[in-house]
Amino acid sequence: MADPLILALDQGTTSTRAILFDARGRALAEAGRPLEQFYPADGWVEHDAEAIFQTSVEVLREAVQKAARAMSDVAAIGITNQRETVVIWDKASGRPIHKAIVWQDRRTAPTCDKLRAAGREGRLTEITGLLLDPYFSGTKIAWLLDNVDGARARAEAGELLAGTMDSWVIWKLTGGKVHATDATNASRTLLFDIRKQAWSAEMGEMLDVPLSLMPDVRDCTGDFGETDAALLGRAIPIRGVAGDQQAALMGQGCIRPGEMKATYGTGCFMLINTGETAPVSKARLLTTVAARVNGRTTYALEGAIFIAGAAIQWMNEGLNVGGGPQGVEKLAMEARDDQGVVLVPAFTGLGAPWWDAGARGAIVGLTRDAGLAEIARAAFDASALQTRDLIEAMRADAPTAFHDPNSSGGGVELRIDGGMSRSAWFSQRLADLTGVGVGRATYGETTALGAALFAGVGSGVYRDVGEAAGARPKTEGFAPAMDPHRREAAYARWLDAVARVRS
Repeated sequence: MADPLILALDQGTTSTRAILFDARGRALAEAGRPLEQFYPADGWVEHDAEAIFQTSVEVLREAVQKAARAMSDVAAIGITNQRETVVIWDKASGRPIHKAIVWQDRRTAPTCDKLRAAGREGRLTEITGLLLDPYFSGTKIAWLLDNVDGARARAEAGELLAGTMDSWVIWKLTGGKVHATDATNASRTLLFDIRKQAWSAEMGEMLDVPLSLMPDVRDCTGDFGETDAALLGRAIPIRGVAGDQQAALMGQGCIRPGEMKATYGTGCFMLINTGETAPVSKARLLTTVAARVNGRTTYALEGAIFIAGAAIQWMNEGLNVGGGPQGVEKLAMEARDDQGVVLVPAFTGLGAPWWDAGARGAIVGLTRDAGLAEIARAAFDASALQTRDLIEAMRADAPTAFHDPNSSGGGVELRIDGGMSRSAWFSQRLADLTGVGVGRATYGETTALGAALFAGVGSGVYRDVGEAAGARPKTEGFAPAMDPHRREAAYARWLDAVARVRS
C-alpha cells in the first residue's frame, strides 16, 4: 500500500476522538464527539456504552473524510481507551445489561474495604500489581452481576460478556466476531496475573467474578479482527490496542527501561518503563503492564497525582484569579524567588506515594509580604514537587531501571505531555524542582499517537516498536538550572508541609 495511513480511536472519559496519522507520525485530520456523563447517585459515574460505539463509528468516518482520503488508504486501526471503565453485555443481542461503570466510580468502596479488612490486599497486589480500590474494574463487574436482575445466573450460563471499553468497541466494530483485550487493559482489572500473563482463577474467586466473562488477552500489536465492512465502507484490520496511559508511554517513545513520562491534566499519571522486570513497590506504586509485543511483556511502575492542573483551576475559581491558566501563570511569574510558600493541594487526599485519603489541602509558610502571586507559584510548584515524590519512589523501587540524573552517564529524561506541559515556564520549573531533564512533546496527542504506533507495528507499517518510536515528533528539552541547594531546600519545605497535612 502506497503511503499507508493509520487511524487511531481514542475513547476517553469526556470524549471519543479519531485521528488519522501517516507513517511519519503526522496527524492529518481528527474528529471528536463529547461524551455524556451520568451521575445516578453520590460517587457513582456511568457512561452509555451504545452511545460510545455509535460516536466511535462517526469519528472514524469523519477523520478520514476530513483528510480527503479513502478508507482504502487506511492500513489499520489502533484503539486506546479509558482503562478501568467496564461494561457487561448480552452475547446474543450485543446489548449492554446496564450502563458502563466509569473508572471514577466509587460505589464498590465497601467491597474493597471488606476485602482489605479480611487481609486480602497483599495477595491481590502480589498477583495483579494493583491495590484494592474501586478505581479498578473487577469489583465493578461483581457489582453489576449482583445488582442487575438475573445477571449472575446469565453469566454462569455463558450468556454474557464483560470487558473494558476497548473490548466493547472491538466486539461491536467486528460485528460480534472478536471478544478480546490487550495485556495493558487486562492488567487494570484486578483479575489478571501480570507475571503469568493470564486471568487468575484465585482473583476471580476472591472478587466473585466468573472468568468465562472475560475477553481473550492479546498483544498490544495483535490481531483484533477486522471491522464490519458495513460500518466504515470496507473491512479494516484492528492491529493495535493499549490503555490510555500505556499508549501515551508508547507515544512518548518510552520503550526502554528507565524511560518515563508524565501526563499533566486535572491530575497527573507518571509511568517509568522497568523492562521485563515487574518490581514490587514498597511505596505503593502500581506495577502494571507497559506493553506486550510478540509475546514479550514489559512492565512499568505507575504513580498517580490527584491534583495537578486542578490546583490552577482552583486559583481561577476559588481565589478569583482571572485569565484562566495563563492568568495564573502570569501571576506566578511575578512571585519572589525563595518566597517559602508551599501549597499542598490535598483537596481529595494525597495520591502516590502517600496514599492518605484523609489529608486535606493547606498553604504553609505565609508571611506578611506573601500574596496571591506567591500562592500562584506554589500551585504550579505543587505539581513539580509531587512529581519529585514519584521520582524518588520510583528510584527506590526500581534502582536498576532508574538512571541517576547525577551520574556521569548522563541523566534520565522525563517526557511530559498534557495541558500544563504547554507552558514553557512550568516545564522549566519542573526541571528545576525535580533535578531531572524534561522533554516536552511538541505534539500533544501522544495517547492517540501511541495507539497508532502500536497498530503500525501490528500491520507491518513499522518493522518493530523501535522503528515506530522513531516516528514520534521530537521533544523540546529543558535542563535543570536551579542551584542544587535551593532545590533541596524547596523539597524539604514540601516534605515538611506534607507531614503537617497528613491525617
